[in-house]
Amino acid sequence: MDKYLDPAELQRIALEWWQWILDHVLLWSTALQALTVVAAFVLARIISPFIARQIEKLANHSRNPGFVKSLLRSLPPLCLPVVWLLLQWFSVFAAEGAGWPNRLIESVVSLLTAWVVIRFASSVIRNPAWARSLAVIAWTVAALNLLGLLDPTLATLDSMAFSMGDIRLSALGVLKSLAVLLMMLWIAGFISRIAEHRLESVKTVSPSAKVLLGKLIKVLLVAVAVITALEIIGIDLTALAVFGGAIGLGIGFGLQKVFSNLMSGVILLLDKSVKPGDVIAIDETFGWINRLSARYVSVITRDGTEHLIPNEDLISQRVENWSYSDSLIRLKLPIGVAYDSDVPKAMELAVEAAKQVERVLDNPQPVCRLMNFGSDAVELELRIWIDDPQRGVANVQSDVLLLVWNLYHENDIVFPFSQHDLHLRSSVPLDVRLSGGDTANDDGKDNS
Repeated sequence: MDKYLDPAELQRIALEWWQWILDHVLLWSTALQALTVVAAFVLARIISPFIARQIEKLANHSRNPGFVKSLLRSLPPLCLPVVWLLLQWFSVFAAEGAGWPNRLIESVVSLLTAWVVIRFASSVIRNPAWARSLAVIAWTVAALNLLGLLDPTLATLDSMAFSMGDIRLSALGVLKSLAVLLMMLWIAGFISRIAEHRLESVKTVSPSAKVLLGKLIKVLLVAVAVITALEIIGIDLTALAVFGGAIGLGIGFGLQKVFSNLMSGVILLLDKSVKPGDVIAIDETFGWINRLSARYVSVITRDGTEHLIPNEDLISQRVENWSYSDSLIRLKLPIGVAYDSDVPKAMELAVEAAKQVERVLDNPQPVCRLMNFGSDAVELELRIWIDDPQRGVANVQSDVLLLVWNLYHENDIVFPFSQHDLHLRSSVPLDVRLSGGDTANDDGKDNS
């Protein structure tokens, strides 16, 4: 500690640092690299606003799906660092081709790459844990590159390996495959969502075929991602055939229901018995199909409850599809009127009430039928047609019956109520006596 307080020692250290700066920093090559970095930044500032405006116009395009718009709107803030990074990469290649020093430019490229990765991750990745993990990895790689330790670190990871037959697994290979797998899975999900959105806009394809094509595209892209990751590790794909028997045995014992639901989902998509938007009733569940999944069908009821019904149930059980061939539905509304009411008038008013409701169709026309002479009322039945059962059935019935109620009261049509005659029977004779004033018999004598 004393030597660091010695003025002579401090002067020696300062001279050494100054000499290092003269030998490594205050050089014409370093100045040229710094000038290149500044020029690339200025050029990026000039170009990036134009690119940002074009991306914003593309993001506001009405035909783009929502997730594409959100992705494009996150790109304009990245235009400056991305353009700057591209220009710096070009300058690195130019310097290497000319044999010039480029250490400063490479350091700037490392920092810019980490900055772009972190900004993009924070904009696209919604999970904070994944975003932070990617930021830590990006800064770690940038720091190792600045310190000149990136290549030794990669060599060390590659040396941490073991062999299984012809397959060599190293820590570096596993990390690369995981990175590629995650990236490929994200790209696969992004492309599949775009494909599904494009399929939805094609009117010549049925809804069930759209869902089937979307699922096939997603499965294909995920399979490509997994195969690519395995190829990077160096695993021979033919070796996976060994596990085919084990997978089949697992399906036979433990995954029967899962596999059955998967196959049932494919059958539902192929035979088009149900499709998104159909109104169905199965067991006690009545609602419209929101989504067809690989394992289940999402059915939303009128109260907002979402039921996830296994695909196998829609294959093996009886299902009422109210919109299989068409969406026309006939509703039957029972109405009772008193016996002393004008029945033909009541039938006319019921039809008039149905015609006043917007959702009731004029063709087929609503009709009212006399169904029965009940014990308490003349029983009528109002029959109406609707073509939008997904908007609800009870609400349109309520609207029609409320109008019937108002019209009947305005025209003196009486709704009956239940009436019962009470007869009293007893096994013991009843002694009935009359009490009152004095009475006289025919001969004028008092018999009291």
